[in-house]
This record gives sequence, structure tokens and C-alpha cells, in this order.
Amino acid sequence: MADIKPALRAWARELGLCGLGFAPVDLGEAETRLMDWLALGYHGDMDYMSRHGGVRAKPTGLVPGTLCVISARLDYLPDAADAWGTLNDPRRAYIARYALGRDYHKVLRVRLQKLAERLAAEIGPYTWRAFTDSAPVMEVELAARAGLGWRGKHTLLLGRGGSWFFLGELYCDLPFPPDPPASAHCGTCQACIEICPTRAILAPYRLDARRCISYLTIEHKGSIPVELRPLIGNRIYGCDDCQLACPWNRFAKRTDGPDFQPRNELDTATLIDLFAWDEAGFLDRLAGSAIRRIGHERWLRNLAVALGNAPPDPAIHAILAARRDHPSALVREHVEWALSRQSRRP
Repeated sequence: MADIKPALRAWARELGLCGLGFAPVDLGEAETRLMDWLALGYHGDMDYMSRHGGVRAKPTGLVPGTLCVISARLDYLPDAADAWGTLNDPRRAYIARYALGRDYHKVLRVRLQKLAERLAAEIGPYTWRAFTDSAPVMEVELAARAGLGWRGKHTLLLGRGGSWFFLGELYCDLPFPPDPPASAHCGTCQACIEICPTRAILAPYRLDARRCISYLTIEHKGSIPVELRPLIGNRIYGCDDCQLACPWNRFAKRTDGPDFQPRNELDTATLIDLFAWDEAGFLDRLAGSAIRRIGHERWLRNLAVALGNAPPDPAIHAILAARRDHPSALVREHVEWALSRQSRRP
């Protein structure tokens, strides 16, 4: 199987994958760390994590017969408007760079499937399953053990070329020998910890998702805690601050392909423009986008928080007031909070 690895990596590059590694199925102490994290409640209301906690650290529990996990990396840094410039303009909307273009789940899964089929054409039938953030899989742990990078202090996978990439996996019953894990190179740097707007990174490698803006604006379905709303700023879908501050991302390369380039001018749009979208417009414009998954209700919730954080503006007050009678109690609550902020400040 070791002899097939170079060819498999070449096929992966032909499919646009930017890295491929081979991980063992024994993840050692990873399960203990995961269960400790869950016991502290840091996963918030992501109940699916606690339901499948033990399976995440056992590839053979998820797919019986798995002998190796092939971990793949797909770079996505788009050619978008300056991120810091957007964050520093409170009238514009900031959307995590990964979500500006096409939904990565579809893009990466198709490429993994083609890779698996190419391998089958070469060696004959075998059992495999492809995953792209779609099952209880410890993606970062597997990728680190496959040599694709190391776990940064922000808990994301990090390499010498930065962290702007997606991860996907092929669980297979082929006995590929594992690759050596990568060594860590964060040193004494604390940039990601110091930059986090909500102090969600409690310590190196320790994240409280309940304070993370990505969790609050994407995973969290209810009301955003009042004390955290001012800290969210103009971030309406996800947060990249820890990646933007990471010195290793100075070496990241822009992605040329069209899949992850900004659509609907999401990298330059104003909060007012996006808040004006009705549900039909939201669904139509964001077809094929990861953002569509949160639904129009949470889209308005997030935008209302950002509008409340913007400087006082009659236009903002007017567009918020127009949503005061929205059918959703969640939207109405956040609109009232935003209006109070707009009215209170000089």
C-alpha cells in the first residue's frame, strides 16, 4: 500500500486537493480530551457532539472495518475585499471567508468521491466512505496525525502555509501505513488568544464554543447572550479574527478557482442592504451557499445585532423599525435591542 501513496497524492492534486495524509485509526488520548471538553459544557447546545462523543474518537466505531483514514485538505482563501478593512467599517457586514462562495461540503465531497473511485479503478473494489464535516469525525485530530499540520492554540489545524483550508476524510478498509504527524510550530505566540473578541479561547488549545462568534452566529439557534452582543461587532456569519492574527497565515496563498470566490458581493455588502433581503430573496441569493443553512430568521437575528453595534444612523433606525412586527419572536427581540442601542447613543 505504501507504493500507491505517491500516485494517490498525484490524483488528489489533479482533483484540486491541496494535501493528502494517512492517519491511523487509533487516536489514543484524544477521546479523553474530547470527553473532558464535553463534560465542561463548552459545546453549548451542539447536542450532536455529546450524543456521538465517543464515536468521534473511534473511526472503527463509525465505519466498522476501517483500517486507515485518508485526510484531505482543500484551500479556500478567496480573492475578497480586505478582511480587516471590512471589520473596521461598522456599516459593512463581515462574513467568514470560507462562506463567501459555494458551500464547501459539496465541493470537497465530490472530489473525495472521485479520488476514491480513481483508487478503486486502480486496485479493485474496496470499502470506503467520504466525510466533510458531516459525521462524528475528529477532523483536526486525524489531519494532525496524518501529517497535514498541527493543532494551533485556537484549536484549528495549522500548517506552515496557514489555516485557510477545509478538511475531509476517506474512511477505508485498506491498510495504508500512517504518515508521521507534523510537529507544532506555534512557539510562544499568543496572537490568536489575544485577538479573540469574546475571549472564547480560554487558554492554549482550550475553546469555550459558547463564547465563540462562529458558534453564536451559526450553530446557536436561540437568543444571543446580551453581554456578548456588543463584542460581535459587524460579524454576521462566523469569525476569522484568530486566523487573521496568526503569523503563519502571512504565507497563505489565494485560491484561484471560482468555487470560493465571493458571490452576491458578500465581501463588500452593507448591513442595511443585507437586512433588507426578504426570505425569498435570502433563499434565492444564497442557493448553494453554506449560509443558507442558518435560515432567514437567524440571518436577521445576526444582522440586527450588527446594526445595533453600528453608529447611530436614521437609515439604520428606519430599517430596524420596519422589522418590529416580524413574525419571529427571536427577530423581534434582537431588533428591539438594536433599536435601543441606536436610540441611546449620541
